Amino acid sequence: MFSSPQQVGNALLRVSLGLMFIAHGLILKFFTFTLAGTAQYFASIGLPGALAYVVFALETVGGVLLVINYRTRWVALGLIPVLLGALWVHIGNGWVFSNAGGGWEYPVFLVVISAVVALQAAPARVKSTLGSAAATLA
Repeated sequence: MFSSPQQVGNALLRVSLGLMFIAHGLILKFFTFTLAGTAQYFASIGLPGALAYVVFALETVGGVLLVINYRTRWVALGLIPVLLGALWVHIGNGWVFSNAGGGWEYPVFLVVISAVVALQAAPARVKSTLGSAAATLA
């Protein structure tokens, strides 16, 4: 299944990111705060309450798609705007996530990880499409 330690590392990072999105969507927004409670929170910070349902769906479905490695590059890139929204929410709370309201370093870290997962997925697609000549580009 994996032919190199790099492939194992890529898979671990992708699956971990996917599980994080599932946890934030399903466990945090659906089970912990409930979708109605999340919508109320979104409205309290000036966002449309209905956006909470969109974010829930994007995080949960996107997380599953990352775990199963389906359209990984596009899913990881597509989830970056969700993370930028989380960054916007936490930016005024300071650097450390243990601050009241959570800090902004975790959303920034996840933006970087999402970009890395997208970049890691790109060479695999190029190699499978173009053959071994593209391997020198990766």
